Amino acid sequence: MQIVPYPHPALAMKSAEIKQIDASLKKTISRMFELMYEANGIGLAANQVGLPLRFFVINLGGRPEEADEEFVFINPVITKRRGSAVAEEGCLSLPGLYGDVRRPEAVVIEAFDLNGEPFQMELDELPARVVQHESDHLDGVMFTDRMREEGTSAKLDMQIPRFVKVYRAAQQQGVVRPDEEIQIELDKIASQGTVPASFLEQSHERIPVPELEEQP
Repeated sequence: MQIVPYPHPALAMKSAEIKQIDASLKKTISRMFELMYEANGIGLAANQVGLPLRFFVINLGGRPEEADEEFVFINPVITKRRGSAVAEEGCLSLPGLYGDVRRPEAVVIEAFDLNGEPFQMELDELPARVVQHESDHLDGVMFTDRMREEGTSAKLDMQIPRFVKVYRAAQQQGVVRPDEEIQIELDKIASQGTVPASFLEQSHERIPVPELEEQP
């Protein structure tokens, strides 16, 4: 399992709800935390590892030794939004890219934990931004899409084509499967609403990403 880079088809797909919490889901979530820490991230959505299912993980400190700061959101729903604020965001599926995004400043989110218990959290500032960012992923929306809505994505549009070029080149070389094959697998997983038992054991292609120039 790996964090898939843009423009992997999973990143543009609206995810399906999780139908059951089982051993495969728990193992996948454990591995997602590991990948997140390896990439120095503080949040990771299932789409970003090629799973079109509605769950994500966060640890705002980004430190594995602080396990009490780890939170899992299964089938999350943001029920309330308040205020407005602009702050810089990045994405582990677009490593090296950053930009200012406007979002509601505070939210109320409802979800299920790994025990299947429902919970609710009232969040503001960074925690609110992170859960909104990850919730967007579950709907196939990336932070760059939000920037386009605000008309502030000009400098990113010079960098994003590099990801597309590297990804398509990897497909032409046979390193990455064609989008059509990937989409068939994604649709099957979404229809089942569960993580396939063999997902962690599958041999996933290592998808390259470009090295970006430092942005001014």
